[in-house]
Amino acid sequence: MAISDIAEYAHLSDSDIEALGHELDAIRRDVEDSLGGADANYIIRTIRLQRILDASARAWLIASSGRGGWLAGTAALALAKIIENMEIGHNVLHGQWDWMNDPEIHSASWEWDIAGPASHWKRAHNVTHHKYTNVVDLDDDVGFGVMRVTRDQPWKPIHLIQPLQNLLLAAGFEWGIALHDLYFDKTAKHPDRAEVAVFRRKVLRQLAKDYVLFPVLSGRRWRRTLAANATANLVRNIWAHLVISCGHFPDGAEKFALDDLENESPGHWYLRQMLGTANFNAGPAMAFLSGNLCYQIEHHLFPDLPSNRCAEISVRVRELCDKYDLPYTTAPLLTQFLLTQRTILKLALPDRMLRATSDDAPETASELRFKAAKALGWVAVDPETGRRRGLRTALAELKPKKRR
Repeated sequence: MAISDIAEYAHLSDSDIEALGHELDAIRRDVEDSLGGADANYIIRTIRLQRILDASARAWLIASSGRGGWLAGTAALALAKIIENMEIGHNVLHGQWDWMNDPEIHSASWEWDIAGPASHWKRAHNVTHHKYTNVVDLDDDVGFGVMRVTRDQPWKPIHLIQPLQNLLLAAGFEWGIALHDLYFDKTAKHPDRAEVAVFRRKVLRQLAKDYVLFPVLSGRRWRRTLAANATANLVRNIWAHLVISCGHFPDGAEKFALDDLENESPGHWYLRQMLGTANFNAGPAMAFLSGNLCYQIEHHLFPDLPSNRCAEISVRVRELCDKYDLPYTTAPLLTQFLLTQRTILKLALPDRMLRATSDDAPETASELRFKAAKALGWVAVDPETGRRRGLRTALAELKPKKRR
């Protein structure tokens, strides 16, 4: 089932893991020590760009006529909402820009343009998800709490409709996340009344802004503005769902069944982030539109470091993966999307209808997948080259055996 012994699965000793942790700490220190004006200018320019784009799109929708004008205005509005959600809101709320001490660009004061309150999201996402990443029964983001994405989650008849659930979740992603964050405390029968009041105020504000205020300001063209706002929100929701799913659910984003998390060392935590997340290949434009979550591995290693530094951090993380013979899970976005959809479709079915074992399936793996190799005498160092033979090598050797 899920990985219960990270060191054994990763083919690393505890001393190796601690050394890896120290090297990742060094990357953090180097980035923190080099933060300065160029980074501050980046987020300030990004916020300015987003606001100009948003205002221009809304003005264009009011002033233009015809289908072409509506399409252009709607596309610009969707783009503005994506930038606000992914590169600004998500990253500001992670505290990536708190070092600037700017009260307007700070995780304590920022409120983003989606249905859920920022305070709820920070509690459920920053505190729970990033601490217990992909730990079954502790991280509710494993399947977003509504889908089965690992065999460690018992199959139920309701899972037969999870392909449809996934489509509905993508279309209404901001609402799914808002409700997920409101009900994040599974020990309570009902959410706290004060939190419900915060949730209600935020929802009413969002609905009033997009579906009352701006349509009213459009006068006789209120219908086209209403349709544009709904379409832009839909596009933003689908894109956010796509990016986040492709960082957590494709093959290689492992799941964990761990008991002693309170005593987990920093090195083991780092390793869990590296094994539990996945990247997708992206150029500068797509990286920007994804909030630099195309570097999901780097983001999970250093969630509070500025997103514009993820690309340079990735170079050093790849070098560490080479040094310790660890996989660096990345692929084109389309590949990661298809792998994610395959998992969602496949695990909608009961285990008896699946072929791969529960310890050696693409979406669910454990240290037991290497049991046969260990029994035959696994060699940790290549006798000819002197290179480390670790997890990446072990996974590569499994592929031809599985094909046979």
